Amino acid sequence: MRLRWITVAALVLVSWASRASAQAVGVRAGVSGDPNQFYMGVHVQTDELADHLRFRPNLEIGLGDNVTLAALNFEFAYEVQQKKRSDWNLYVGAGPALNIYRFTNTTQSDGGFNILIGLAHRGGLFTELKVGAINSPSVKFGVGYTFPR
Repeated sequence: MRLRWITVAALVLVSWASRASAQAVGVRAGVSGDPNQFYMGVHVQTDELADHLRFRPNLEIGLGDNVTLAALNFEFAYEVQQKKRSDWNLYVGAGPALNIYRFTNTTQSDGGFNILIGLAHRGGLFTELKVGAINSPSVKFGVGYTFPR
């Protein structure tokens, strides 16, 4: 039942974000360790809040390792200033997470924290590595695409 509500929340987030001109919407997928899962998700990316700083909340649903994980991540990403103009940009970030673990007969909600580093192409493609703390997955590697506005 919670997974259904999380899916509805994600659809509302995506539909709301697609109407706001100052935001972009994207998709992501990858693998995680501890728990060992495949995950997929959606994100919203704001315009710059300050120089090179964006808010990028995302919802990721992980499957595998006898558990389903719904991770609501409230992450900020900072684009590292490069001396040479390039199509690829390095970014670093961090943010808190709400992790909802669904086991066979029980559901558990825990707070967590993520630290991330990634490469984003001007065309929308990106790749990202996350390291989790507290009750977040220990590591995640994913790829994604942010749709142009």
